[in-house]
Amino acid sequence: MPQLFDPIVIRGIEIKNRAWVSPMCQYSATDGVVGEWHHVHLGSFATGGAGLIMAEATGVVPEGRISIGCPGIYNDEQVAAWKPIVAFAHSMGAKIGIQLAHAGRKGGTTIPWLERRMATPAEGGWQAVAPSAIAFEGYPEPRALTIPEIQELVKSFGVAAKRAMSTGFDLVEIHAAHGYLLHEFYSPLSNLRTDKYGGGFEGRTRFLREVVAEVRSSIPDSTPLFVRISASDWIEGGWTIEDSVRLANDLSQLGVDLIDASSGGNAASAKIAVGPGYQVPFAEAIKAGAPLMTCAVGMITDPIQANEIINSGQADAVMLAREFLRNPRWPLHAAKVLGLDIKWPVQIERGKN
Repeated sequence: MPQLFDPIVIRGIEIKNRAWVSPMCQYSATDGVVGEWHHVHLGSFATGGAGLIMAEATGVVPEGRISIGCPGIYNDEQVAAWKPIVAFAHSMGAKIGIQLAHAGRKGGTTIPWLERRMATPAEGGWQAVAPSAIAFEGYPEPRALTIPEIQELVKSFGVAAKRAMSTGFDLVEIHAAHGYLLHEFYSPLSNLRTDKYGGGFEGRTRFLREVVAEVRSSIPDSTPLFVRISASDWIEGGWTIEDSVRLANDLSQLGVDLIDASSGGNAASAKIAVGPGYQVPFAEAIKAGAPLMTCAVGMITDPIQANEIINSGQADAVMLAREFLRNPRWPLHAAKVLGLDIKWPVQIERGKN
C-alpha cells in the first residue's frame, strides 16, 4: 500500500507526495486580484515540501466570491496576478491547483475580521443568488436563479477553467461543498425548485453535473479534475453519504478523477461530531463505492495519522489546512517523524538536522 511520501500519478501529472494543502480563504484580494499576501502564503507551502497546493475558493464571476476580499479568475488582470505564484510553486517542485467556486447565498460579505456583515453596493457588494429564495441563517434572502442564468453560470465555470489553464495551474477543483452554490443545488435543504434543476436526486445534481461536463471539456484530457463535496449535511432530511457515493459514480463517468470529501456548511443547526480525522470515513466510503480517487480532510494533524489514512487505503491523499497555517513546512517535519530523508530547499537545508 502507498505511503504519505510516495508519489501519485493522476492523468498527465505526477505529484511528488500525498501531503497536500487544503484551500483556505484569506480574504486578502483586491477586486478579485491576488497580491503580496498570496505570494507569501502559498509560496511558504511550496518551500515546505507540500506535493500539491490548492489555492482558495476563487470566483468564476464577480458575484461568485464569498466576500469582497476574495479572489477571482474572471479577467486578465487576475490571471496575470496568479501567474508568478504558480511559477514559484513549480520552481519548488510542487504542483498547484485552483478551486473554482460560486458562493451562492453565502456570498457578498465584507472582510470577516473587519466587520462580519453583508457588503453594501457602495462597498462592492451584491445580492446573493441561490437555487431557491431561502436564506442561510444570519444572511439576507437570496434571489432564486432562472434557468438561463444557471446555464450561463455553467459556461462561466468553463471559461474560468480555460483561464486557469492559461495561468499554468496543474489541475482544477470544482468547489461543490460547504453550503455554497453547487452544494445548495444538490442539498434538499436548500433546493425547493420544481423545474429540471430541482426535485429528486437527478434534478438537484443536474447543475453540478453540467458544470463538471463543461469544465472537463474546457481543460486538456491530461489535466486532473477534482470536485470537493460536502459528503453529508449532518442533519436529518439533508444530503447523506449514500447520496455522495451515488454522485461520485456519476461524476466519475463525466471525467472527475478525485473527490475531495469534506462535509457540512449548509445548515447552521447541524450537529457535527468534530474530532481528529472525523471526515475520513466519508473519503473511505466514496473510495470503496466509486471508481475514482479520494482525498481525506478534517483535523488531520499528525504525520503517523496521515500516513495511516493512506496506507490503510482509506484515501489516496490527505489535505491539511489549520496544521499548515501553524507550520507551513509540515511535510518536511513529517518526513523526519516517519524516518524518511527527503530533499529540503537548499536555502533552508541548514535547518534539516
